Amino acid sequence: MVDKGLVKHRLAMIADYCIELEKLRQLPKGEFLDKRNAAATESFLRRSLEAVFDIGRHLLARSGGYDLAKEYKSIARGLGEKGIIDHRLSETLVKMAGYRNRLVHLYHQVSEEELYSIVQSDLADIKDFLKQVTDYLRRI
Repeated sequence: MVDKGLVKHRLAMIADYCIELEKLRQLPKGEFLDKRNAAATESFLRRSLEAVFDIGRHLLARSGGYDLAKEYKSIARGLGEKGIIDHRLSETLVKMAGYRNRLVHLYHQVSEEELYSIVQSDLADIKDFLKQVTDYLRRI
């Protein structure tokens, strides 16, 4: 059985991180590129992605009949296969899983410019995840 309280708590965390990312997104580019602002962005983004995949792992583990691999890309695909999120978002999450791995393991290669680009263009995908998982919780 899905622990809705746990999932809602993680969703709230992601929503809070998105608020902080939106604030950082509004900064002029020169100010954003300050190492402290870029580091804050990296932290909020990484935490958001960790929570996304924690939620995904929980939902798949509790949905039954799914051989849950520990790889983040498998979680992203499984969410789409189970109809928890749509296939477009599932494929986007596959890419986000790769980026999560980059943030965690290749952090020294992540530039302030790269983070600026992501925060300018990709926050909608995280917000879409929040909406689709909230809708899923209402259906079950």
